[in-house]
Amino acid sequence: MDMDAVLLARIQFAFTVAFHIIFPSFTIGLAAFIATLLVRWRLTGEEKFHRLARFWTKIFAVSFAMGVVSGIVLSYQFGTNWSRFSEVAGNVMGPLLGYEVLTAFFLEATFLGIMLFGWQKVPPNLHVTAAVLVAVGTSMSAFWILSANSWMHTPTGHEMRDGVAYPVDWMAIVFNPSFPYRFAHMFTAAYLTTSLVVLSVGARYLTQGRFIEEAKTMVRMGLGMVAVLAPLQLVIGDAHGLNTAQHQPAKVAAMEAHWDGSKPADLVLFAWPDEKAETNHFEIAIPNLASFIITHDINGLFKGLKDFKAEERPPVKPVFFAFRVMVGIGMLMIAIGFVGAFLWWRKKVFETSWYLTPLTYAWPLGFIAILAGWWVTETGRQPYVIYGILKTVDAVSPVSFWAVLTSLILFVLVYTSVFSMGILYINKLIEKGPAGKAAEAPDALPSRPLSAAQGAARDAIGTAE
Repeated sequence: MDMDAVLLARIQFAFTVAFHIIFPSFTIGLAAFIATLLVRWRLTGEEKFHRLARFWTKIFAVSFAMGVVSGIVLSYQFGTNWSRFSEVAGNVMGPLLGYEVLTAFFLEATFLGIMLFGWQKVPPNLHVTAAVLVAVGTSMSAFWILSANSWMHTPTGHEMRDGVAYPVDWMAIVFNPSFPYRFAHMFTAAYLTTSLVVLSVGARYLTQGRFIEEAKTMVRMGLGMVAVLAPLQLVIGDAHGLNTAQHQPAKVAAMEAHWDGSKPADLVLFAWPDEKAETNHFEIAIPNLASFIITHDINGLFKGLKDFKAEERPPVKPVFFAFRVMVGIGMLMIAIGFVGAFLWWRKKVFETSWYLTPLTYAWPLGFIAILAGWWVTETGRQPYVIYGILKTVDAVSPVSFWAVLTSLILFVLVYTSVFSMGILYINKLIEKGPAGKAAEAPDALPSRPLSAAQGAARDAIGTAE
C-alpha cells in the first residue's frame, strides 16, 4: 500500500470511529440516567420520573441502534484495511474484544428488550432491574473497549515472538499503566456529555414554557451532575496528563507545543506551531506554567519535541489545537456548573433567562470535547498504532488506493444520510416531549405550574402513548 492509500485508510477509520464514538459515549450516561429515573420512580411513586424515563428511553433506543451499526463497520476494517495490525496484535486484541461481547454486549442484549418494550408487560421491579442491568452492561462495554485501546498506548503483559504479540499476563494487559486514568477520564466525559444534553433539553422546555415539571427535574439532575463532575474531570485530567507524560512524552510535548526540553515550559495559550522551523509563531504564553502543571514544579523540566527524531514525533498542530478545544470546553462546563449551582442556591435557576437561553444551545459541547480528546489521544500516539511496537505505516493491508477511496466515499455518503436522519428523528422526539404532545409556547418563561386538569390530561397522554 502506498503512502496515499495509508493516509486514506487512516481518514476512513477516523471518519467511521468519530461517528461511532459519540453514540456509545452518549448511551453510557443515558442508560445510567434512565435507570436512576426508574429507581426514583419506584422509591417515590412520582409519575414525572416514569414519564421522563419513557421519553429518554426512546432517544436511547435510536442512539444505541446507531452506535451498534457504526461499531460493526469498525471491526470489519481491522481485516480490510489493517490486516497487519490484526496479525501483530490479534492474540491480545481478539480476546479483549471477545470479553466485551461475552460480558457487556450479551448482558445488554438480554435485558435491552425488556427495558425498551416491557413498560406495561412485565412487573415494574423487573423493568427497573432490566434498566439497571443495561446501564451496567454499557459500563462494562466501556471497560473492555478502553482496556483494549489503552493497551495500544501502553502495551504490557505480552512478549514479542517473530514480530507477533503473545499474552503472558492478562491482568497486566487488562490493567495496563494508562487504563485506569483513561477509563476514569472517558467514563466521566460520557456522564458529563449526557448530563449536559439533559440540562440543555430541560432549559429548552423551560424557555418555551412546556413540560414544566419534567423540565425542572431535568435541570436539577443535569445541573447537579455537571456541577460535580466538571471540576472532578479537571482533577482526573491532571492525573491522566501526568501518566501520559510518563509513558508517552512525545504526545505531551505536542500537546503543549514544547520544543526545547532543556528549559522550563511555558503554558502556550495560543500559537501557530511550525514543525519545520521547530518553533511557535504568534505565541501567547504564561511563563513556566506548563512545567508546573506537568511536573508540579515551577522550574521542572520535561522532554520537548526536539528530544525526539522528526519521524518519531506526532503531528503537532492537530494535537495542539484539539487539546485546547477539549480543555476550553472543560473550563466552560465548570463555569456552567458553578453559575447554575449559584442560581440554584439562590432559588432563581428556573427563572433566569440569561442563563437558560444559552444552555439550550450547549448540548453539543460534550460531544465536541470527546472528539477533540480522542483526536489528541490517537493522533498524539503517531507514528505508532501500538506504541513502541508497530508503526501505523506497517499496520495496513495491501489494498489499492482506489479501493480505499471508493469505500471511503461510500462510507461518507451512507453515514451522512443515515445518521442525519437519526439526529433529525431524535430532535423530533425532543420536540414532541415527554408528555407525548407539544405544548403551546407562551411569550415568556412560565411563572406558575400547570393546573391539576392540565397535569391529568398530560398524564393520560403519556400513559396511552
